[in-house]
Amino acid sequence: MKRGWVAYGPGQGHAYGSGLTVTLDRPDGRDGGSARPELADVARLARRGMRAVIGAARSADRPTLGRIINAHFGDQISAEIVEETWPGYEHVNVQAGLEAWLGADGRQFNLVGITGFQHAMFGLGDLVSQDGPGGHPFALGPGNPATVNLASGPDGQVRPCVRCGLYLVTEGNLRTAVLLRGARSEFGQPRVSVEILSSDPAAATRAAAEIRTAALEHNVFRGQVLSFGQEVFGHGETLLQFHPRPGLRADQLILAPGTLAEVERQVVGVARHKARLLSAGQHLKRGLLLFGPPGVGKTHTVRYLMSGLTDTTVVQLTGNAMHLVGEACSVARSLQPAMVIIEDIDLIAEDRGMHPGHHPLLFQLLNEMDGLAEDADVVFVLTTNRPDLLEPALAARPGRVDQAVGLDLPDDAGRRALFELYRGALQVDTSGVDDVIARTQGVTASFIKELIRRAALLAATGAAAAQPIAVSGSDLSSALDELLDTRNAMTRALLGSQPSRRRATSERS
Repeated sequence: MKRGWVAYGPGQGHAYGSGLTVTLDRPDGRDGGSARPELADVARLARRGMRAVIGAARSADRPTLGRIINAHFGDQISAEIVEETWPGYEHVNVQAGLEAWLGADGRQFNLVGITGFQHAMFGLGDLVSQDGPGGHPFALGPGNPATVNLASGPDGQVRPCVRCGLYLVTEGNLRTAVLLRGARSEFGQPRVSVEILSSDPAAATRAAAEIRTAALEHNVFRGQVLSFGQEVFGHGETLLQFHPRPGLRADQLILAPGTLAEVERQVVGVARHKARLLSAGQHLKRGLLLFGPPGVGKTHTVRYLMSGLTDTTVVQLTGNAMHLVGEACSVARSLQPAMVIIEDIDLIAEDRGMHPGHHPLLFQLLNEMDGLAEDADVVFVLTTNRPDLLEPALAARPGRVDQAVGLDLPDDAGRRALFELYRGALQVDTSGVDDVIARTQGVTASFIKELIRRAALLAATGAAAAQPIAVSGSDLSSALDELLDTRNAMTRALLGSQPSRRRATSERS
């Protein structure tokens, strides 16, 4: 199999004009140079005219895109062009699929770059009809292929992708031309496109279907953790970013007894037993809502689920990317098994339309969830601090979310477990830990984590630099006194803690 690319450029004899300097007379009437004709000027004009004549005579020999395509097809060219398009963020997958299709046994191809494509609106049909340098208003021409490196993995992996190129494919007696164009939203090209022309019209249709299938089969998003975003200084182009998959063990997630088992059964259990569930006539699509005050472990629970489902494609939506829920669901449907994570979904519920009670983004999400096939292995995991904002909409459209799990602030046993988790290998005098647990009622995991860090910092400040940190009971008590002081009320709020009524009363006194 022969693979490679061929660069086409201007032939010899190109009519490049030489500069002619003309100096005008000065306003005061004195000669500012020499504007009178000289014998040398006649020679210059003669040489310039000769180059123009030679350039015009040789113009028929210069390669153009139209001539290259017609030479490739000979007299077998068809008039039917088949086009496939994808969203702009799929460029890397289209490239992967196209390369897989080109690499099939028996196929040979040359890649021709296209110059001047950035500001031009054109298609493969325009290139076929181009018969000279002036055949297209944008003066498209053959040249070296232009590529761009696009992300293909979470650890900086990239894949070179052709921005605009013409693939001339030979397969036995069959001739095919494939025009690949990447998305350029700033120039009115929001989608990736592939146009196919073949000596056999049926072959063009078949090639388009095969390339689309290969793009899905070789999709670099599959099994990855992704998030949607937009270019801050660009033209609103949708981007997909890769993230490392978190590694969180069950013993690192401190929840009330039975809560984790309830969550795992709904998310992991369905994935584990999907074949048996389908054979029993049960559906796979499901929605899980995690609700509770800030700092109770909703995000940690999500990270734990992501850690365990290593073969699942995860698509996250947060912040200003909430309006891309349609794109996220499209990716999830294509790359099953998949998980769509939308944190702080109350932000969607607060995004109201023009009419009272109109929540366009929330209703779009519910419609996407309802539109999945019964056997679609897609799970939606939603989190919120304000379930009261969601309940009316979810109740009006039952079945989209089929499991709601409330997460509460850690009780005494939970705070003790968090204390052991966050101190890790740190040497701590635990003789007064019972008092710490009693005084931290209503705090979050973040509060416990910060408490231990502050105690370690106090211990490090009072010890020699060469000694390992050893937290004494007084260090721990002093750090807790500092965090519970009225001056640190804002700090506690930022850590998500909700002081108990008893402690709040003592602070006011």
